[in-house]
Amino acid sequence: MGGSERLAILGTGNIGRAMAVGLVASGRYVADQIILTRRNLDQISDLADRGFVTQSDNRDAVRRAEVVMVAVEPLQLDGLLAEIRDTLEPGRHLLISVVSGADLAALSKGVGKRLDLVRAMPNTAIALCQSMTCLALNSADDQVRRRAVEIFEAVGLTVVIEEELMVPATALCACGIAFFLRAIRSASQGGIEIGFHPGDALTMAAQTALGAASLVLTQGTHPEREIDAVTTPRGCTIAGLNEMEHQGFSSALIKGIVTSAAKAASLYPG
Repeated sequence: MGGSERLAILGTGNIGRAMAVGLVASGRYVADQIILTRRNLDQISDLADRGFVTQSDNRDAVRRAEVVMVAVEPLQLDGLLAEIRDTLEPGRHLLISVVSGADLAALSKGVGKRLDLVRAMPNTAIALCQSMTCLALNSADDQVRRRAVEIFEAVGLTVVIEEELMVPATALCACGIAFFLRAIRSASQGGIEIGFHPGDALTMAAQTALGAASLVLTQGTHPEREIDAVTTPRGCTIAGLNEMEHQGFSSALIKGIVTSAAKAASLYPG
């Protein structure tokens, strides 16, 4: 648990909400240690009912917290940083940004002072403590690194990477949630076509995807090795795989990731 440390999430949209819920589920924080801000408080009233502190005053939220996470839309970032700049205290505050496309230089310029900064790219599975989060920091201080990693390790897996890879990480890990969900949906539709009830097909497809991911993560093996384990000469698995490749399955996924990375690079106008 985070002890007396308080976290302020400024801009509680989908990812801010998921982060708050995940951190409480992980046990790192209790709900009343997390301050959530949003202009329209009605949209997070359910979180207030669950014990989170909710308010619309960003500056006050920063004053009351030691860790500050900015989770607004890219076009709103500069205005938010200008609003909270005078409230941020070097040596006290750790500022984490989950804003797509905004680099550490832009954050540093926006706060106008030397501050420990973290650029983070989690995904919405953070609500279930199953995020894949990539981090880049402006500090080589091991204590700052540990502090940031501990927060996100509580809600999934974390990798610290060079900042130049953060935009690609957005495409692979954040957008990637949607890509794999689309694959699950497609598999379930195939299941319906071969005779399963829609609800059963979706459950079977999702659990099978979970099992496949678990094989890679727990065994530490390459996907092709696991594929080889379930393909036999003239078998039904290789027949299906070959048909998918003929239809462009792998190339479509690769192209989608590359396209999303290019788009992510242009989201923040700064």
